[in-house]
Amino acid sequence: MSAENDLLGYDEEAAVKFIQKSLPQELKGKFSNDEITYIIDIIYDFYEDKGLMDSDVSDDTIVDIDEDELVEYVLKNTRKDKITKFTPEEITYIIRGELDYCDSIDMFE
Repeated sequence: MSAENDLLGYDEEAAVKFIQKSLPQELKGKFSNDEITYIIDIIYDFYEDKGLMDSDVSDDTIVDIDEDELVEYVLKNTRKDKITKFTPEEITYIIRGELDYCDSIDMFE
């Protein structure tokens, strides 16, 4: 997966809307678009740390994202930034929404 090719179809505003719509009913309206964007930024920091955004990564590379590891990474960063309003379950829903958005635009294909 090359970062340049994959990010061409990624629209952060559309991703936020997609995630907001995908949240369970009890979480709808709980998080602002800015909070969702903040989580997306952390998710992409994770991708960069794992080398998934490197330009030398082949388009044929199979991307396997450990969701538990990603949730812990996001939580660690929210704690570091002193933002503790997110539970692991809420982060999981946001991550799943982001991954579903990526699937919807064939980002990892």
